[in-house]
Amino acid sequence: MQASPIRIPTVNNDIDWDFCFHLSQQTKIPAHQQTDELYSSGGSGESEEETKDKNEEKAIDCIFLPKDKLAQSQKKIAQLIKEKMNTQANKELIRCVILSRIIFGEDHWKCAQALASLAYGYLTLRGLPVQAKKHAESAKNTLLTWKANMTSDKEKKEILEALVMLYYTLGVAWLLQNHGREAYFNLQKAERNMKELKEFRKGGVCGLQVSEKDLTIALGRASLAIHRLNLGLAYFEKAIGDVIAAKGDRTSDLISLYEEIAQIEQLRRNHDQAIQYLQQAYSICVSVFTEVSPKTAETSALLAKAYAMSGEAQHRDAVEIYFIKSISAYQATLGSKDFETLSTIEEFCKWLVQNGEKQ
Repeated sequence: MQASPIRIPTVNNDIDWDFCFHLSQQTKIPAHQQTDELYSSGGSGESEEETKDKNEEKAIDCIFLPKDKLAQSQKKIAQLIKEKMNTQANKELIRCVILSRIIFGEDHWKCAQALASLAYGYLTLRGLPVQAKKHAESAKNTLLTWKANMTSDKEKKEILEALVMLYYTLGVAWLLQNHGREAYFNLQKAERNMKELKEFRKGGVCGLQVSEKDLTIALGRASLAIHRLNLGLAYFEKAIGDVIAAKGDRTSDLISLYEEIAQIEQLRRNHDQAIQYLQQAYSICVSVFTEVSPKTAETSALLAKAYAMSGEAQHRDAVEIYFIKSISAYQATLGSKDFETLSTIEEFCKWLVQNGEKQ
């Protein structure tokens, strides 16, 4: 089946954007309509002073109504994300951009902040890097201009937070499109803004949309993409240390980190170290997901291949043991005809043939 082309949402061609735009228009009463409504009651006997007062009240209502709707949308987003209703959450992020334009104007940093949040939403909620980059680039110049001229500490803090999110979004979006250099360049900017924010907040960055751990892992992956293995290793070691300090050494958050750092060690030809990391990942999988689970099967296959890559005769038994464990777990959980099951069997058969066991 042919994949549908990726659409970049604009006011003209995105259904969700268009839907939210029309909803937001309900909050805005054109000036001539306000005047018509006010003067249509001319026969009521109201004085000119009373009419003027009502006109001012309606103008105030016209300003505050979008602000109320913006606050409601911002609260709703958090709830929708919690309930894993990602498409609806993304729709509310679009609505927030439109309301921010109505309230603050297109060139205000608050509008650019809403765009940065939308870009991050397209990346993390929808997995759409093209749209994410489009909106992040739209927000960038506005945020940088306001940051350079900002005097309020509170506003500067919010702009720095938005810049961290924006550059992280750009970095990860480029990484997903296999552009390692651009990814690393933008993630470095996110790191610099994160450092500035930490100094500004006297060392604390809790509660940010993009955590320090997320940024460190992304930098590790970008370093790997540009073949800076030692730098990537340092970032992953830091991420592992931070996770252990925050959640202990048996948390499932460590599994993917151990798998990725093992990949770096394999590229550095440190096979024993790679095996140690994968043993730790496998041990956590067994304790968290049990021995018969797709995740444990995946890690077991990686461990089998790591033993095979070492090329050492004493590891032959371990290769067989972990391949068989992986295949058994996949068969029990996903079935004998599943792609993961069949591809793992194929890997095992190739290794057997290479080692002279053609039968």
